[in-house]
Amino acid sequence: MRTNARLFMSLLALAAIATAPQILQADSVIEEIVARVNNQIVTRSDFLRSKEQLKQEAQQDAANAERVIAERQKDILRDLIDQQLLLERGKDLDINVDTEVIKELDEMRKKMGLESMEDLEKAAQGQGVSFEDYKQNMKNGIIMQRVIRGEVGSHIPIAKEEEQKFYDDHKADMQRPEEVRLSEILVATQKMGADGKTVIESDEVGKAAAEAKAKDLLEQIRKGAAFEDVAKKSSDGPSAAQGGDLGYFQRGTLAKDLEEKTFALKPGETTDVVRTKQGFVILKSVEHHDAGVPALKDIEGRVQEAIYNQKLQPALRTFLTKLREDAFIEIKPGYIDTGASPNQTKFIQTNAPDLTAKELKSRRKKKFGVL
Repeated sequence: MRTNARLFMSLLALAAIATAPQILQADSVIEEIVARVNNQIVTRSDFLRSKEQLKQEAQQDAANAERVIAERQKDILRDLIDQQLLLERGKDLDINVDTEVIKELDEMRKKMGLESMEDLEKAAQGQGVSFEDYKQNMKNGIIMQRVIRGEVGSHIPIAKEEEQKFYDDHKADMQRPEEVRLSEILVATQKMGADGKTVIESDEVGKAAAEAKAKDLLEQIRKGAAFEDVAKKSSDGPSAAQGGDLGYFQRGTLAKDLEEKTFALKPGETTDVVRTKQGFVILKSVEHHDAGVPALKDIEGRVQEAIYNQKLQPALRTFLTKLREDAFIEIKPGYIDTGASPNQTKFIQTNAPDLTAKELKSRRKKKFGVL
């Protein structure tokens, strides 16, 4: 799956704030409303929370924090409205992501070394996070991703001529050092405590059992079992669901002993079982790239991804503008939706709060003879 552009990431960031409340139904007003989107509302608390989230994100790059805030804070309300429009589109498409949410939560549980989902819920509560809110926001993020991928991304064409032109125009940017792409199978000797902070180390018996298991898994691979299948089934690493894929590592970024072992491998080869702080690991060399400008055929996927990301932002904005034109949106004076379309329909109050935008438009057409 291709990486999504900044606009898409900003939308997901809104949905990923674990403590954010769900957008309220318009008939359950308990605070200042800054925007109505069909029969949903955006409150001042939603707006301020997103503003604070932006500040926290910007501070990660302190040197450019002021510039980032100045550039993006004007779009806070736009992004909140975008989020609601995408979620409503997901509802119209009957998108169900319950299975994906469970898988994501289970991966998180494994990464934290927890035994059960109940332990994960306790860990969340220990951090002052509502587990139900977190699950709902995770669900929202996945729904938005599915809508963007299906309604926008799947309609973005990339021609071979575009790939070649992008490659020729960006050769200077494609210089790369020597690097390897690695996959891992980890048999852990550590796990996180129920508080989500404490690291619990296995005793000597547990470590011996972990080493024996890792050696058995390596033997299975050497007898012909697919590394990726073994990783998905047996690895304790956070990359297990991806078949153990760890991505790329440049020379000089790994610990010296690991670098010596992995950079000496040919693609497809694996290390012996290696003892690490986290446990016993088997590493596989998936790709090995020499320093310099790679051939287009070797990085075609990356070139396609870069072109895709360039096209995604304007295509997504066009799509969101269309959703606005098919919706009823009302903004409180003093607030600005920077994504507004001049063709939007003015919000009309209704006593039927569960009507969709399409149904609202139909009623308006019958009453006034126009859309």
